[in-house]
Amino acid sequence: MIGKHCEYASYVLRHKFWVLVACLRYPWRPWDLIWRGLTHDWHKFLPSEWFPYVENFYGAGKGLRGDDLPSQLTLAYDDAWLRHQHRGDHHWQWWILRMDDGSDKVLPMSLMARVEMICDWYGASRAQGYGGWQSVQAWYEKNKGNMRLAPSTREVVEALLVRLAELETMEG
Repeated sequence: MIGKHCEYASYVLRHKFWVLVACLRYPWRPWDLIWRGLTHDWHKFLPSEWFPYVENFYGAGKGLRGDDLPSQLTLAYDDAWLRHQHRGDHHWQWWILRMDDGSDKVLPMSLMARVEMICDWYGASRAQGYGGWQSVQAWYEKNKGNMRLAPSTREVVEALLVRLAELETMEG
């Protein structure tokens, strides 16, 4: 019982560590980016996110996906994921405005949210045992068609990913 909570805590702390590392190693380190790195995903420790994530990834849902997941587990996880996306502006989904007529408006992300989003991808990559910026860039290329980003946001994100991969190669 406690083991699944320890496994999840280990992942979250590794993820937060690597996001902070990315924020600290970012070529220019504004204080608000450092603060974002320190407070990144603090809400994953709230019960509304913690318990559904633990059950989905390390409990009853471990190893299951899609139709194999029990419906109550899926509903709880979906609710937690939606809350998570709307608690942190570093998620591109946070910037989708649902209009009353049913349409969506994609808003440009703030610069610090864009940078934290990229650092978040890096933190997830490293916490899961993958490589650095080059693997993040490859992941983005594979998944960018699923992301709804304002053109100005996409332009900056893609330029930053290229630059960070180049810096990693030069350091490397």
